[in-house]
Amino acid sequence: MKIAFVGKGGSGKTTLSSLFIRHLVEQGSPVLAIDADINQHLAAALGAEEEESLTLPTLGEQLPLIKEYLRGDNPRIASAEAMIKTTPAGAGSRLIGVVADNPIYRACVREVGGARLMVTGPFAEDDLGVACYHSKVGAAELLLNHMIDRAGEYVVVDMTAGADSFASGLFTRFDLTALVCEPTVRSIGVYRQYRDYAADFGIDIAVVGNKICDEDDLAFLREHVGENLLCWLDRSTHVRAAERGEVRPVAELEPGNRRALATIRSAVDAITRDWAAYQRHAVEFHIRNAEAWAGVELIDQVDPDFVPRPDLDLGSGLEVAAPR
Repeated sequence: MKIAFVGKGGSGKTTLSSLFIRHLVEQGSPVLAIDADINQHLAAALGAEEEESLTLPTLGEQLPLIKEYLRGDNPRIASAEAMIKTTPAGAGSRLIGVVADNPIYRACVREVGGARLMVTGPFAEDDLGVACYHSKVGAAELLLNHMIDRAGEYVVVDMTAGADSFASGLFTRFDLTALVCEPTVRSIGVYRQYRDYAADFGIDIAVVGNKICDEDDLAFLREHVGENLLCWLDRSTHVRAAERGEVRPVAELEPGNRRALATIRSAVDAITRDWAAYQRHAVEFHIRNAEAWAGVELIDQVDPDFVPRPDLDLGSGLEVAAPR
């Protein structure tokens, strides 16, 4: 299953992402973590040293390789250069799994704190003033469009802050969107933006309360988010230690907060994906992008008869040379 953690800047979404990833790792579940936040703090939250965080390979750097591998023998895609971030999978495309070996993972995945991590990459000096961050997360969107995740496998994505996540189709790639919400007016404002935008696409939002101090905090959240409140985490000495750079074993997290992580996992596990709807969303956003800026001819990349499903073969894992 695929889950994204979103929320207002400073709400604790990266912290919650890292705790949930470590919770899955502790239980022996296959998990792939993706840092799609412009600030790129997930590696540090998982326990990486600063130097290691700065030297991780990025998806943006490997975009030519990613495109060349994923297009496979798809006759609708003439070249890797013709692929854009929304290009959907079709007959002949190479599909990837959560743990299966392939050249993309060899180039981009590194183990951090026991978790397998990919990072989109921060802004480079050459990007300033001329590029938007969505060009960075395009590689992640392409990967998820071509990913077959099976029962018991998890993809956990730490998204960029605020409602900016809706500026690309990436928000439709998840089975559960966990909105981390503090008991504050500003955090509730971001929740309402997400709720309203997501409703247009049939995307369910589950609110995870964070930094709850007392019953008044909890009552505030219940008043404003109602039945969308899935669970909550109390103020935590464990988390405070992590914010000072001391990443403790997740088993030492307070019992109530551990139960919240288990509740999030149960909510994800209870979802049955509609693969046809999943592909339809990918196609809809591809057509939007083709008509808006990429060129209407790219609509021909859509394979109207293709629907991904768990029994399809994954890529062979053979080496693929990136185009020059």
